[in-house]
Order: sequence, then C-alpha cells, then structure tokens
Amino acid sequence: MLLTLGTFIFISSFAQSNKEDVDMIQAMYGKSKKEIAADFISISNEAKSKVFWKQYDVYETERKALGQKRIALLEKYADDYDKLDDKNTDAIIKQTIALQKSNDALIAKYYDIIMKTVGTKQAAQFYQLETYLLSAVRTYILTNIPFIGELEETEMPAKQ
Repeated sequence: MLLTLGTFIFISSFAQSNKEDVDMIQAMYGKSKKEIAADFISISNEAKSKVFWKQYDVYETERKALGQKRIALLEKYADDYDKLDDKNTDAIIKQTIALQKSNDALIAKYYDIIMKTVGTKQAAQFYQLETYLLSAVRTYILTNIPFIGELEETEMPAKQ
C-alpha cells in the first residue's frame, strides 16, 4: 500500500512539474528547445531564417497544445491507476495512440511547410531534431511511470 501511494504521488508530481515538454528538454540538455534548434538547424540566408523562425514559433504553439494533452493524459493515468479496468485502460491507450499520431502528423506538416519555404536540408534537420526530441521525451516519461499492473505485482503481501 505504501509503495502504491508513493508511486501515485510520484506520477502526480511528475506530471505537475513537467507542464511543458520544453521544461523537460531544458532539464535533459541544459538548453532551451529553441537554442537546441538554432544550434542544429543551419540557415545562412537571413530572409529564410526569419521565415523559418516565424514558422517554428507557430509550430511550437501547436506542439505545446499537444504537450498539454499529454500531461492531462498522464494525470488521468495517475488518477485512475488503482482502478484501471478494461474499459478505462482501453480509453487511455487509444488516447495515447491518437496523441502520438497527432504529434507525428504535426511534425510531418511542418516538414512540408519548411521544405517549401526554407529548403529541404533545413526541413530534414527540423524533422530529425523534432523526432529525436519527441522520442527522448517519450522515453523519459515511459521510464518514470509504472507499467499497467506493475504495482500490483510488486506490492508486499500484508502480514498476518
């Protein structure tokens, strides 16, 4: 029981403390996400650079909205963990799948936009970086929350 309570507190505080993927990236790499992008994506033409950063800012606004949905889903998972049945487990997994598809579609959408306005190389760099960072965030989250059913298996039986 104590392990279960501690894990719920951890999940809730984890979700609360990482309201933005940007904060998570800052903690993981010691730089802001925009600084990482500026270091990685090379744009020598000033006019194209202005276009890129304008598009990137719009992308970030859309991506952050999806990040908030991810946090809300994590909070739902934490709140419902001890009462997960087939119905709400299925709902959480389907929401997770839909969210991952939305994230991947958003990156693909902006790859196309950047490719048409700035160039293929920069669009490819954007795609690589965003995919890498999203994978790192997903991995960080998955390594810090319990698997479904994990806590029931690790709880100590009550002394008789």
